[in-house]
Amino acid sequence: MIARLDGVLESVGEGAALVRVDGGLTYEVLVPSYAEAELAGRVGEPVSLHTLYYLESQNQGATMTPRLAGFVSIEDRRFFELFTTCKGIGNRKALRAMTLGTDQIAAAIADRDVATLQSLPEVGRRTAETIVATLHGKVDQFVSAAAYGGEQVTTPLSNISREALEVLLQLGETRTEAIKWIDQAMRDPDNRPDDAEELVRRVYQIKSGG
Repeated sequence: MIARLDGVLESVGEGAALVRVDGGLTYEVLVPSYAEAELAGRVGEPVSLHTLYYLESQNQGATMTPRLAGFVSIEDRRFFELFTTCKGIGNRKALRAMTLGTDQIAAAIADRDVATLQSLPEVGRRTAETIVATLHGKVDQFVSAAAYGGEQVTTPLSNISREALEVLLQLGETRTEAIKWIDQAMRDPDNRPDDAEELVRRVYQIKSGG
């Protein structure tokens, strides 16, 4: 299996990137919709994509065409593999549907936010409800990284953020908003809260405009 591709990004658009590797080969790599904008500014530069090789059926299954999907991070690839376990979400559909970042889609699933999922291309209400029913409780690892401002989850700061996030969820805040406020509160390295209780207070100051 081709797990990673390192090379120079020649072009990106219409759901695919062309990556030239050493030896003169250029690979077509299918990419999620949200990644196109991220990669667009890197044409001509070296890139590293975490890839997933699969076979796509053509002509009602009469022929199988090899495809390579690529992701900016290993976490994005892992989320894609989980996302495609949902009934009705094939590889191509998943790539087109992922117009939001992995953490945002995961947050919508964790919050049972059917409306946000339904806003994704090719995802109707029934499919959105299926996604929630299938993946709720399985996506926390993809949401949590956004709450820690890039810190590793083993650090004390990450533990504080995790505890505060759980409190905010219990108080009825949505995961997406809570993560945004936590990020704001933890942004100043010289004025970070010392514990989860203080962080929650800081979050509600931010929420109220203070």
